[in-house]
Amino acid sequence: MMSNELSDFLLQLLNTPSPTGMTEQAVSLIEAEVRALGVETRRSRKGGLSWTLPGADSGAGHLALSAHADTLGAMVKAVLPNGRLRLTQLGGYDWASIEGEYVTVHGQHGVSVTGTVVNDFQSFHVFAPQLRELRRSGDNLEVRLDALTFSREDTRALGLEVGDFVSFEPRAVLTPAGYLKSRHIDNKASVAILLEVTRQLLKTPAPMTVGCFITTYEEVGHGAAPGFGEASEVIALDMAAVGRGQTSSEHHVTLCVKDSSGPYDHALGNRLRRAAQSAGIDLKMDIYPYYSSDASAAWGAGHDLPAALIGPGVDASHAYERTHLDALEATVALVLAYCHA
Repeated sequence: MMSNELSDFLLQLLNTPSPTGMTEQAVSLIEAEVRALGVETRRSRKGGLSWTLPGADSGAGHLALSAHADTLGAMVKAVLPNGRLRLTQLGGYDWASIEGEYVTVHGQHGVSVTGTVVNDFQSFHVFAPQLRELRRSGDNLEVRLDALTFSREDTRALGLEVGDFVSFEPRAVLTPAGYLKSRHIDNKASVAILLEVTRQLLKTPAPMTVGCFITTYEEVGHGAAPGFGEASEVIALDMAAVGRGQTSSEHHVTLCVKDSSGPYDHALGNRLRRAAQSAGIDLKMDIYPYYSSDASAAWGAGHDLPAALIGPGVDASHAYERTHLDALEATVALVLAYCHA
């Protein structure tokens, strides 16, 4: 059974803002957790985190496991004459998915101001005809700040300006039935899974050396572009997208065999299938047409190593997401089965 440490840490991580480009607080939290296990960590120049778990057999190979700590978010694109804010996206999502969300605007000098994303015609009693036809976009959504501001000058006096980061409130809830619903399960669930794998490998070392990598720019496409050091193969841990026409499930781990970057390594995928079969894990196989990962970013940067993509099933990806503890447990089990195969 999965340890409470995984779910407890995941909830803490979900409640730590880390939009792409502003990940230091989350990475520091992860780093402290790893160091508390007695494991030495390293930082990359791009702000990523890594650590190595030596294998029991020096000839058994070197596996890299990756997960990303950065999430969807926004930045201030403009301060409007009425003191509200226009946004530019960090990562890919439908603008409609953030309407009504609570946000925090992180100013440059330590100030943080909360707010709500609303559209220019939010009041149905005033703008009913416009609302019925409105397609949400960056041109008609704005942040209504929870501060006494009525002009551009008022907002700037608060310490807010163009270029400030904006994080979305995660609303993280673990239900009695074992469902976790929150923003940013992509990909903080996989970070927590990687921590649990680390705990288990410290108790029972694998034959192979395992390098763990936390990247910080995956949502904008170049998180793992620097590669994975001395690794001979990489398995990226990221969400499996649940939806109509897909095989992925909130209760299972999935092997993604192809996404928008093309097929992943066939031989490595087959080794993962065999590991799942030997361990009695119900592994789903799926294809995601609008998806890429740290593994595909590493390939795109020219790194010559086989790559695979696995992860827990997550419903409503890049919106208010949901998964089940079953899927997290199954992903941990698959990684451990592969490491010990």
